[in-house]
Amino acid sequence: MLSTTHPAEPADIDLSSMRFWSAPQHERNAAFARLRERPPVFFAEPDAGPVPAGPGYYALVRHADVTEASRNPEVFASEPSAISIPDMPAEFAEYFGSMINMDDPRHARLRRIVSRGFTPRMLARLEDDVRRQAELIVDDLLEKGPCDFVSEVAARLPLAIICDMMGIPESRRSMVFENSNVVLAGNDPDYLGDDAETAMARLLDAGAELSGLLGELAELRRREPAEDLTTALANANIDGESLTDQELGSFFILLAVAGNETTRNGISHALTLLTEHPDQRALWWSDFEAHAPAAVEEVVRYASPVNWMRRTVTRDHEMNGARYRAGDKVLLIYSAANRDPEVFTDPDRFDITRSPNPHVGFGGPGPHFCLGAHLARREITAMWRELHRRVPSVHAAGPPERLLSSFVNGIKELPCAF
Repeated sequence: MLSTTHPAEPADIDLSSMRFWSAPQHERNAAFARLRERPPVFFAEPDAGPVPAGPGYYALVRHADVTEASRNPEVFASEPSAISIPDMPAEFAEYFGSMINMDDPRHARLRRIVSRGFTPRMLARLEDDVRRQAELIVDDLLEKGPCDFVSEVAARLPLAIICDMMGIPESRRSMVFENSNVVLAGNDPDYLGDDAETAMARLLDAGAELSGLLGELAELRRREPAEDLTTALANANIDGESLTDQELGSFFILLAVAGNETTRNGISHALTLLTEHPDQRALWWSDFEAHAPAAVEEVVRYASPVNWMRRTVTRDHEMNGARYRAGDKVLLIYSAANRDPEVFTDPDRFDITRSPNPHVGFGGPGPHFCLGAHLARREITAMWRELHRRVPSVHAAGPPERLLSSFVNGIKELPCAF
């Protein structure tokens, strides 16, 4: 049942339409500003190909609502799905979302096991690998000359690090890259085709290839352990708990996708932002190390690589003066919360010195905060440190070609020059 106290959607704003999500950023920001002036707005839910229309959802666009809902998973649950507005079959949601689509105790169990690969000690061991990969990427960039920044720079670093962490051989990395693009594609026909049946087939094939790869590697690592995350996960036993092969495969799908997405798009958006805001580039370049931490946080806030996550209300609940009923769907719209003027002074200004900067670009606070946030920060910093050092004039040579997706604020191609 839906609360009748909330206003219906404005006639000219349709968050379920790709027309809205493919509109220029300033148009979407203006729409979110209008939505923030009202109580949480209810939006109709259209048919999603083979999935019939659902009951609709509320759009949470204020920072206070997004952060409070994130802290309260007992009421705002990730099950049955956090990454799709329609209710997909449970098996499908877990296959492609792993622990993102889980609540405690299942979520806590899985996160407890996989977090062994993301401890400060493990991340410190990766520091040299990240630096070396950034150096190699810039070596190739200087040799190649002006090119597509996404494929030649931004996408290469997180892919290399994830594959190194998992022990994926070089010969299989192009497959991981191609299939992670399909899983992340949203509604983009370049990756999924032009009809729902083709899209579903490509999505399932991509997931099967990624899951199958890790299944093969996990079997090998049980016989022949190595110094990689696959060995740690395949042989993990914490208080009698271990991962099934299905959980391993689903986690790798999540890692291949989520581990690529924020870093790749953070690096890509940074090039556009530094090109459009030469004053901020000059400021950062004046003392790279001093400004790097705040600059990276501002890139993630401003770009918001993940637009939203969904939650489902488990019981009747009042939050910040708005009433929700059990079964209501809500969308935590991070890209809107990150422009909330109640929290961010002059929120549409790109300011690499912004402080404080309590953005939700890695998700809101709570148990689902991005497990790889620290690694993403390190990778973005390392890539731009190397570019600043050796290719300081690198800039966008044209507008970005954006991914056609409501879920990911992605860039497919971005010409660069230097």
